[in-house]
Amino acid sequence: MSTSPTALLDLDLRPGARPTLRVEATGDAPGWAAEHRDALRAATTEHGCVLVRGLGLGDPDEIAAVFRRLATGLMAEKEAFAARRTYGEGVYSSSAWPANQPMCMHHELSYTLEFPSLMLFACRTAPTEGGATGVADAAAVLAALPLDLVNRFEREGWLLVRNYNDDIGSSVAEAFGTDDRGAVESYCRANGIAFAWQPDGGLRTQQRRSAVLRHPVTGERCWFNQIAFLNEWTIDPEVREFLVDVYGPDGLPFTTRFGNGDPIGADVVELLNQTYEAATVREPWQSGDLLLVDNIRTAHSREAFRGLREVLVGMADPVRLTDCAPTVEVAPR
Repeated sequence: MSTSPTALLDLDLRPGARPTLRVEATGDAPGWAAEHRDALRAATTEHGCVLVRGLGLGDPDEIAAVFRRLATGLMAEKEAFAARRTYGEGVYSSSAWPANQPMCMHHELSYTLEFPSLMLFACRTAPTEGGATGVADAAAVLAALPLDLVNRFEREGWLLVRNYNDDIGSSVAEAFGTDDRGAVESYCRANGIAFAWQPDGGLRTQQRRSAVLRHPVTGERCWFNQIAFLNEWTIDPEVREFLVDVYGPDGLPFTTRFGNGDPIGADVVELLNQTYEAATVREPWQSGDLLLVDNIRTAHSREAFRGLREVLVGMADPVRLTDCAPTVEVAPR
């Protein structure tokens, strides 16, 4: 009888904690990653995430090599919301998000037609306080949400509305990799994004996506979206008030709506964030840590923090939305 790859790892599977593998640094982290690749990936699929502690990762080139050994392929970020430093092809810093504000639970690039199935994180420098990358089981979140709300989102999907300008958030060039209008319009048409150029030269887009998907490997139904994270009611109240004063209620850099265009109330956003919080497992980073996250099975977040925090990110093994049994059409409205 053959032994499953997962059984080859001595994982710590304590309830309420992330599955953790404690190892001793070998001086050849990329070689270690290549040797244990299949077992780590199988365990990530089975448990949703795996924390590897003790590798002693620190050098960006070494981290990039580890990511490439673990991934089938690394992908470039598309339709970005915040700036990142690039360390190499497919290897980035974490998003430039204010340290005193948390990043709520989300699934990376869940608003695109092709998104990573695997997220890779490596901590070069742990913050002095806070800054943990929390994880939450997407199937558990789905099961805990009210059935009528889930049914509506399954039926209608969710709508992401973005306003691009040169003052706040990502510019057109940063999000699309070009400021050529023809190229931007071609990208939008190919990716189910409705667009409208504004009189001031800005761009407004809308894209409808499914809120619930089936995992392409396990078939499990997962709550997969960024409805709460990218909604205006998750923005710091003072920041939101300022943005509304300056740009108007329809000019916010981003917000989310029900798939039919109806606004999503603050009560719904609060419910989603509370449900995520109840399912969240978090642990402080230690410098040198490696974290693998199944991006469809598991949402992730980032706590507010103090001190220097350096976490490198790899978005790996892209999967198409059409491979995950979407429940709504993606044609622009």
